[in-house]
Amino acid sequence: MKASAFVYPWDVNGDPDAASRIASLGVQQVTLASAYHSTRALTPRHPRHRIVTASHAAVLYPVDEERWEGRALRPYAAGGWAPGDAYGEAAAALGEAGLEVHTWVVLAHNSRMGEEFPQTSVVNAYGDRYPWAPCIAQPATRAYLVDLAVEAGVRPGARGTELESLGWYGLAHLHGHDKIGGVGLGDAGQYLMSLCFCAVCLDGYAEHGVAGEALGAAVREALESVWRGAPSDGGWAGVEKLLGGEVAGGTRAWRDGVARGLQEAAVAAVRAAAPGGFQVVLHADPVSYHCGANAGVEPGHILSVADGVVVPCTGGASLLAPFAEAGADGAVLAANFTVVSGMGGRPGMLASDASRAAALGATELRLYHAGLASDADLEGVRSVLAGVG
Repeated sequence: MKASAFVYPWDVNGDPDAASRIASLGVQQVTLASAYHSTRALTPRHPRHRIVTASHAAVLYPVDEERWEGRALRPYAAGGWAPGDAYGEAAAALGEAGLEVHTWVVLAHNSRMGEEFPQTSVVNAYGDRYPWAPCIAQPATRAYLVDLAVEAGVRPGARGTELESLGWYGLAHLHGHDKIGGVGLGDAGQYLMSLCFCAVCLDGYAEHGVAGEALGAAVREALESVWRGAPSDGGWAGVEKLLGGEVAGGTRAWRDGVARGLQEAAVAAVRAAAPGGFQVVLHADPVSYHCGANAGVEPGHILSVADGVVVPCTGGASLLAPFAEAGADGAVLAANFTVVSGMGGRPGMLASDASRAAALGATELRLYHAGLASDADLEGVRSVLAGVG
């Protein structure tokens, strides 16, 4: 089973042993970040540093100034954490080590853009903006995301791309000093708190028979019992219980249509710019109303658009099944496992986890993350991959 490890450029650049170390794990591919959100990352083996702080979402290569000239929404350059063509330098070293390089592109997740252009952000029923979450229904934002997917995805020498957060982002967000866990919102509450009420979305709901002002009031009323501690029923039935079936269906029809259109446009644009045989896959969740880095999709639709999906499997591989049942011949169904034990991964269980994933239809493995893992974690991966065919 083909395996790929996630890597940041700063894991490789300046460390002459990094590329060969990653190749020695037994992976055939690396998924190398070319556009990434803000983060603080450990580099436990680097000869020059141990912590890298990326202060804002940025591209990790020099932008094409002609592409972005005159546009307010454009990629931000990286700071000292990834200077120059950091992606290109790392890609060259990894390629020389015999690894196939695919780009890793984070799209609708950009706090700096939300801070500098607040009108681009998702705004909830209470008027609170989510600066980390660009509203993907807004035309300028959609144009920015499609062009970013092309530029960051189709880098020189790359054999494919993995597009992360190509869909709605909502309330759930790994944030510094987070303090929002005091009330358990549940699946239904998360959906209501992730609905966007910008002007574009209000018009969109109206197209599906849902009046925006009435929807906002209905969401606030529905959440009152949740704020007081009542359980929020899971699944779509819980959303319908809180909002009513017709109103809930109208919101989902709008949001699903917006996400589908963006996904279709981005994949088509990447393919038009890429060489033949270039692989395009999405980080995805098989429940279309879910938000986040693994964008909610309808399995049959997305497998008719892209070459496959990368599916989170650290907590169990059940999310693979809907994609396997969609039955797209030759589709990439990559099971993504965290192999950093300090981040909840189970590198010692990778063999059994991979076997269960294969039984549910997985065709490839993704390992998060070769740069963040300890030596012991990497040795566990190395021993497992030596026996995985």
